[in-house]
Amino acid sequence: MASRTPGGTAKKAPAKPAAKKTAAKKTAAKKPPAKKAAAPRAVKGAAPKPAPRAAPSPTGGVYRMTRALWLGVAHGIGAVFRGIGRGARGLDPAHRKDGVALLLLGLTLVVAAGTWSNLRGPVGDLVEMLVTGAFGRLDLLVPILIGVVAVRLMRHPEQPEANGRIVIGLSTLVLGALGLVHLACGSPSRDAGAEALRDAGGLIGWAAASPLLYTVGSALAVPLLLLITVFGLLVVTATPVNAIPQRLRLLGTKLGLYEEPEDLDAVPMEELFEDDPEQEHDVPRHRSPLRFTKHDQGMEELAALGEFGDEAADEPRPRRRPRRRPEPGEQDYAAASGMDAVDVAAAAAAALDGAVLHGVQPSPLLAGLSNSVKTGSGSGSGVPAARAEDTAEPSTGSGVPDLTKKTLDPVDPLPPRAEQLQLSGDITYSLPSLDLLERGGPGRTRSAANDAVVASLQQVFTEFKVDATVTGFTRGPTVTRYEIELGSAVKVERITALAKNIAYSVASPDVRIISPIPGKSAVGIEIPNSDREMVNVGDVLRSAAAAGEDHPMTVALGKDVEGGYVMANLAKMPHILVAGATGSGKSSCINGLITSIMCRATPDEVRMVLVDPKRVELTAYEGIPHLITPIITNPKRAAEALQWVVREMDLRYDDLAAFGFRHIDDFNAAVRSGKTQPLPGSERELSPYPYLLVIVDELADLMMVAPRDVEDSIVRITQLARAAGIHLVLATQRPSVDVVTGLIKANVPSRLAFSTSSLADSRVILDQNGAEKLIGRGDGLFLPMGANKPTRMQGAFVTEEEIAKVVEHCKAQLTPTYRTDVAVGTAPKREVDEEIGDDLDLLCQAAELVVSTQFGSTSMLQRKLRVGFAKAGRLMDLMESRGIVGPSEGSKARDVMVKADELDGVLAVIRGDAHS
Repeated sequence: MASRTPGGTAKKAPAKPAAKKTAAKKTAAKKPPAKKAAAPRAVKGAAPKPAPRAAPSPTGGVYRMTRALWLGVAHGIGAVFRGIGRGARGLDPAHRKDGVALLLLGLTLVVAAGTWSNLRGPVGDLVEMLVTGAFGRLDLLVPILIGVVAVRLMRHPEQPEANGRIVIGLSTLVLGALGLVHLACGSPSRDAGAEALRDAGGLIGWAAASPLLYTVGSALAVPLLLLITVFGLLVVTATPVNAIPQRLRLLGTKLGLYEEPEDLDAVPMEELFEDDPEQEHDVPRHRSPLRFTKHDQGMEELAALGEFGDEAADEPRPRRRPRRRPEPGEQDYAAASGMDAVDVAAAAAAALDGAVLHGVQPSPLLAGLSNSVKTGSGSGSGVPAARAEDTAEPSTGSGVPDLTKKTLDPVDPLPPRAEQLQLSGDITYSLPSLDLLERGGPGRTRSAANDAVVASLQQVFTEFKVDATVTGFTRGPTVTRYEIELGSAVKVERITALAKNIAYSVASPDVRIISPIPGKSAVGIEIPNSDREMVNVGDVLRSAAAAGEDHPMTVALGKDVEGGYVMANLAKMPHILVAGATGSGKSSCINGLITSIMCRATPDEVRMVLVDPKRVELTAYEGIPHLITPIITNPKRAAEALQWVVREMDLRYDDLAAFGFRHIDDFNAAVRSGKTQPLPGSERELSPYPYLLVIVDELADLMMVAPRDVEDSIVRITQLARAAGIHLVLATQRPSVDVVTGLIKANVPSRLAFSTSSLADSRVILDQNGAEKLIGRGDGLFLPMGANKPTRMQGAFVTEEEIAKVVEHCKAQLTPTYRTDVAVGTAPKREVDEEIGDDLDLLCQAAELVVSTQFGSTSMLQRKLRVGFAKAGRLMDLMESRGIVGPSEGSKARDVMVKADELDGVLAVIRGDAHS
């Protein structure tokens, strides 16, 4: 175009360099800074510019060195304090609470020295400036308040829920009181100086009174501050307004200012304040007007009675027996009075449950209140124990057992029966004290690690655009279950598909997703805790769940994901399979079961047969009175013991059928009450049958030695022995199909699976997945009979020292009485069959040859044994008559009916010795 239109070329020629410059600018703007810096060196014809030299530092590098040293020291100090903080978080909660209490006691001493005496020095000046300047004339009471709080933390560590209430109440009380003191001292302003404020209510009193003086004047400021003070006092003592007359009357009675009439307990409180109480006599009273309507309110009231300023609450108030009244409302008054006692007991039960649940010994006030009512008429309430049970209002949602029933000992809540028990033969047996078992600290409900996991889960949902929210979590000793609520039109598969991403986000491969959580419209994600907690058998046996259960076969299992203790009644299982890999906690579970039986049952109630092929797991229990035979370690003797259990089951069923009972409990109750007598002409003396618990620690070893006999005995026991009071606990570390066969699984409905090495093992135990994702060391899945989904729990642990103490106590009480017929086999010793004659050795060789090769041929016997055709045929006929080989099928080899692992039993039968 330039040649055709010169004019146009002259006009457009300058535009091309401009376009190139524009393109170069755009390209340079897109390039990184490093390429921009290199661009000027590529320009042709341009002289290279020298690189700018850095200006010399005016301080000669001293600033940099000082900065580096300062940052290094700061990082070091920060690392030390962070390590101390992590160590403090890992400290036992009980020690942390004691540390706070002791710190407050030290602060009390310092403040008392600064306010009650003339403490000199910088500490005294600081106390005068802060405490006296803030509280004014009431600075003398500050050490007392701090000391009371410190003492409460040491005496009642099991009541952390009352801290917020007490802090609010004390703050309100101090604010109102200092405001009144400020008004009483002339209401000095800040212009009057710091000395004038110190002589009045201090800065706090000035801050409380000045706004009221400015807005409503002094006439209304005084009653308003007085109301604030009264409100703080009521909050601190947990006293509702309608209970003020009762508290004043109780205080006056204790101070001797008011004499309580003898029949006052029989009259409801509202009749003392009504104008015409006689009109109320015609109205039946089934409930006392002064009662606790909620467990939380009752807990706070009882806690207040034992914590602040009420000396009358240190011990339960004795109730006087009411006089007989001629009015027709006498029974109503007694019922109303009894209802008061029951409601107080319900509140005491709630507080007692909270204390026992966290492994803390309950206070004497709560134990006294609950025991004074549950003893019935002995407490002097005028209401028998049966009527108290009938009129008591059942608690909903608290999970607290009814402690008003006469099932617990008035002094010691556990064991639930009397401590000194009478056995057969006028023998006194004392159950081991639970003080022999160690106590654990209260479990945590939240930690910083849980908050971090919640943030990670929410971030995963946000990144993958899933409409889901973490609504809460329940922390257990081993794992924490986080509850996930889905938005509308969100599939549950969206959460389960993110399992690997969730595991990556929380840095834990052992993530288990439950969809949904049983009983909730939420998806559960179970993630292991970075700070695991130990669960002790003693804590489980001291819990409220154990206190409300008096069955001798109730054992401690552990603690679930929600922090509740797990107890199980072996009589309701009725049999249980415990399986898991090596080191998963199976042996610790067995030790916990046996220890629970020893602590809760006498030898007349439960007898045990312990089978320990390993020879080292159960040797600590040798010689306890609960054993019916010495601990069995030989697998062949174990098979014989199981056959004896079958015979014992048959004998018990014979008695049940003869006397017309369907369960051993009914038969025992009839024998104890004397309703069942021996049959006419029988010299037998009837006695109750104890529960028989058979514990096999390693089922796989028994199935290797005598699989047919062991399986037959186990199947027969599990099918029939429930009503006879015989129960099995089968434990194995090899849960394969050849050990836990289909017949055994079908008749053992309850399962307890610990960590397994493969998915196939989990399916053998639970018939579902899940056990392969457990983290070991007691982490298990408990699937009782009738449950649809297993419950995750942390198995309880008992140390060897605790086992030794309990065993020593039991052995000191009673010596074991062994049954001599347990180790006797079912078949008598047989002689050699006459049909065999002198060919015994030759027949044994032939049987061994045929069974080992699994080939039954007459010609093979001729060649191997070097015998003639007639002798070989006779040996084959002898083996056919004894079920070793099948019948002849012409020229074909005979079928071998015996497996190689059954050869020892076959040879024993041939020799006529069943015990060889």
